[in-house]
Amino acid sequence: MGRRNFIKGMAAASAAVATPALALSEPAKGIKWDKQVDIAIIGSGFAGLAAAIEAKRLGGNNIEIFEKMAVYGGNSAINGGLFAAPNTPLQAKEGRKDSPDTMVADQLKAGRGIADEKILRHVAEHAMEALQMTLDAGAEYHPYLQQLGGHSVPRTYQTTVSCGGGITQPLLKECKKLGVTLSNRTKFEGFLLDEQGGVEGIKVRRGYYFGKEDGGNLEHIKVGKGVIVATGGFAQNINLRMAQDPTLTSEVGCTNAKGATGEAMLEMFRVGAVPVHMAHIQSGPWASPDEGGFGYVSNYSIYNFPHSIAVDRRTGLRFMDEIADRKTRADAQLERRDEQGNPNPPLMITSYKQSKQHPTAKKVLKYGVGWKFDSVEALAEHFGVPLAPLKQQIEEYNGYVKTGVDKQFGKNMAKAKGKYLEAPFTVVRLWPKVHYCQGGVQINPRAEVLNSMTGKPISKLFAAGEVTGGTHGVSRLGSCSIPECMVMGMTAARTILA
Repeated sequence: MGRRNFIKGMAAASAAVATPALALSEPAKGIKWDKQVDIAIIGSGFAGLAAAIEAKRLGGNNIEIFEKMAVYGGNSAINGGLFAAPNTPLQAKEGRKDSPDTMVADQLKAGRGIADEKILRHVAEHAMEALQMTLDAGAEYHPYLQQLGGHSVPRTYQTTVSCGGGITQPLLKECKKLGVTLSNRTKFEGFLLDEQGGVEGIKVRRGYYFGKEDGGNLEHIKVGKGVIVATGGFAQNINLRMAQDPTLTSEVGCTNAKGATGEAMLEMFRVGAVPVHMAHIQSGPWASPDEGGFGYVSNYSIYNFPHSIAVDRRTGLRFMDEIADRKTRADAQLERRDEQGNPNPPLMITSYKQSKQHPTAKKVLKYGVGWKFDSVEALAEHFGVPLAPLKQQIEEYNGYVKTGVDKQFGKNMAKAKGKYLEAPFTVVRLWPKVHYCQGGVQINPRAEVLNSMTGKPISKLFAAGEVTGGTHGVSRLGSCSIPECMVMGMTAARTILA
């Protein structure tokens, strides 16, 4: 009771800022059912859509996806559209050697010793299957691979529209084609439990409008085979994230959709799920303070980091490996301060010759969140950077491009080969934004939610994606969220229908 009251208190506190109403589970005994489904999927992002498609392919019927917001796709629709997988056709075409073991090793290093190796390995071994699902549904990717921070080899695909909508939209169409029932503006309100504490059904509020918690009509839905919770993280629940990390106040930006408030996760805790790694909340080191949300700069930066330098405006010098893991870079950026200790966002400097290759480059310049300079002198004057050290830094870095060895920070220079820093330059400012919650409910490699008292699965309760915790440890590598979401969503469907 003490644990449940504490968790209930956390949820009530979170409501003060993010205004999610506290869902309340209750016994199913005596409930009058309004509807019955075989599989209920809460959330319509990567995990939920992949789960529905896989369930239908395995012969499942009467499957319904419940989405609380007005549009489908959730936070997945506005993410970067970056998908990491080993042993892919593009790697074979480019002559890149990779394997699930190598991908897992990269992730374990970023996880700082507390990542879940079994789940990471399961995802890496099935990532190509998930990628193929997106291709079969009609997703389109750039014809080249990217090497994101912390990855030892290039293994990342990116959608041609440079956002997750390039995946969620084709998957959504596939769901409709397969006959999956889709319900938007339908908010999860709690579980309906059998006498043993297993899930027998769910409560939902249809006709829901975000922020108007008492609107719409409450329905009780009986679930025959299982509930898959795929509601994402809680990055927009400011009080809850501050309870884990007090520095993540409302002044800290966020890349997530407004619906990422975590009610379903909290309700799983209430019915016995294990909270894991709640304090590990990741900030994206590629974000810009000059635009809201994920914006245009994020994808631009991710693409250009391998052949760019990030410099401290006060010194004109580099201060980090531009493709280190996210936490390493975010921490380094947050240390850039002026004489009074106020944030002094560092600069990412790229040759225009290279930066213009990315599809968002034109928009970065068009909307004034990036700048183009014809000389290093003009760049230094605009941002108040000391000229002589900056010139020396650029010359020194170009030497690293030539030799392939970064003597300052040990950056992997493979993707920078032949890409010298030379005028004209494009520049963006960098400052981290809250992006991903490593914490959530504990699951096993079968996507079953585990009970905190028994360590065994809670009957008919499954979860996939960012709502789960423990998979990535301290820091998640970029482009590893989509394969995790999709593989574990597919896994949940396979487990249910096994």
